[in-house]
Amino acid sequence: MDIENENPDASPATTGPDFAAHVPATDATPSAPPTGSPDGAVAAPVEAEAPVAAEAAFAPRTDFARLAAQTDAIRTEIGKIIVGQAELLELLLTAVLADGHVLLEGVPGVAKTLMAKLLARTLEVPFSRIQFTPDLMPSDVLGTSVFRQNKADFEFRRGPIFASVVLIDEINRAPAKTQSALFEVMEERTVTQDGTTYPMTEPFLVLATQNPIEQEGTYRLPEAQLDRFLFKLHVGYPTLAEEVQILTGHHAGLGSTNLEAVRPILSATDLAALRRQVSQQRVEANILEYIAKLVGQTRAHKSLYLGASPRASLALLNGAKALAALRGRDFVTPEDVQFLAPSVLRHRIMLTPEREMEGGTPDDVVKQIMQQIEVPR
Repeated sequence: MDIENENPDASPATTGPDFAAHVPATDATPSAPPTGSPDGAVAAPVEAEAPVAAEAAFAPRTDFARLAAQTDAIRTEIGKIIVGQAELLELLLTAVLADGHVLLEGVPGVAKTLMAKLLARTLEVPFSRIQFTPDLMPSDVLGTSVFRQNKADFEFRRGPIFASVVLIDEINRAPAKTQSALFEVMEERTVTQDGTTYPMTEPFLVLATQNPIEQEGTYRLPEAQLDRFLFKLHVGYPTLAEEVQILTGHHAGLGSTNLEAVRPILSATDLAALRRQVSQQRVEANILEYIAKLVGQTRAHKSLYLGASPRASLALLNGAKALAALRGRDFVTPEDVQFLAPSVLRHRIMLTPEREMEGGTPDDVVKQIMQQIEVPR
C-alpha cells in the first residue's frame, strides 16, 4: 500500500515544525559583512529581521481559537458535576471531533453513564438512551414496521437508534442477535429495514458502556463490533483527593446530579464546522509511515493471535488529527499517535492463550510495540 497517496494533504517539505525551523536560516543573516562596512555595522538591521521571520514561520497556520473556546466551555460544563477524569474527557472530545464511537469500560459507580449523558447534554442534538438487556430484540433498537389500517400499508416506526447521540448502557448484556443490529448503523450510518435503507442524521455518535467484572447475564462482544469503536476507554477510580472532593460536595448538599445545570455548547452545525477544520490538519509522510508500522507490527507480534486491521490505522490518523487540534496544533506529532495507540488498539488485538496465562494485557503488548518502532523526528 502506497501510504503517501492516501493523504494528499501531507506535505513533508512544507509542513510541521521541521520546515518552520529552517526558514529563518535560509536568508536571514548574511555570511559576511557587506562591502564598504569593515566593522559590519550595517548588518544589524538585517539581523533584527530574523526574529520576525522566525515568529512568522512558527505562527499557527490554522486558527483554533473557536475550537479551543468551545471545547473549554464543554469541560467547564461537565466539571460542574464530574470531579476529575480530565484525560477521559479529552479522549471523549477527541472522539467527537474525529467522528468516532466510544466504548467506556469500568466497574460500577465510576460515572461511566453519567459522563456519557453529560457529554450528550453539551451537544445541542437529539439524544436517546438504550438499556441493553438479555431479552432485547433488534427491532427494539432499530425500529419495526407497523400496519396502518387507514392506509392499508406498513409504516416504519423508527427505533431509539435514530438519534445523533445514542447512549447504550451495559452493551455486553444483549445477545449476539441484538448486537448484530448495530453492525450496519455504526459503520455505514444507515439502517436497512424491509428492503428500504434509512440514512442517519449527522452527527451520529454511539457511546456505549460495559462492566468488565460482572459475568452473570453478559455476552462477549463480537470482534467485528469492537472494531467499529474508535476508542475503548478505561474509566478508573478517582484519586484520594478527588474522592475527598466528591464526599465534601455531597456532604454540603451538592451531591445531586442535576443535568439541567449543564447547558448545550455545540450545535450540529458548529460540530460539522469543527470536524471540517480537524480533517484539514497537516500530517507528514513520516507520521503516516509510523502509524502504518505500529499497526502492522500487531499482525506479526508473537504475543498476538489477532492483529489490528487497516481500520485501526485510519482511527489512529483521525484521532491524532483531532487530538492535535485540541492541543492547539495544526500538525500531528508522534506523541499524539503514541498517546492514542492504547485506546485505539486495545480492543482490536487478541492475545495468544500463552500470553494470557502469563498475565499479559493488550496494553502491555501495545507499549512493547511502541518501544520497538523507531519514532520519526
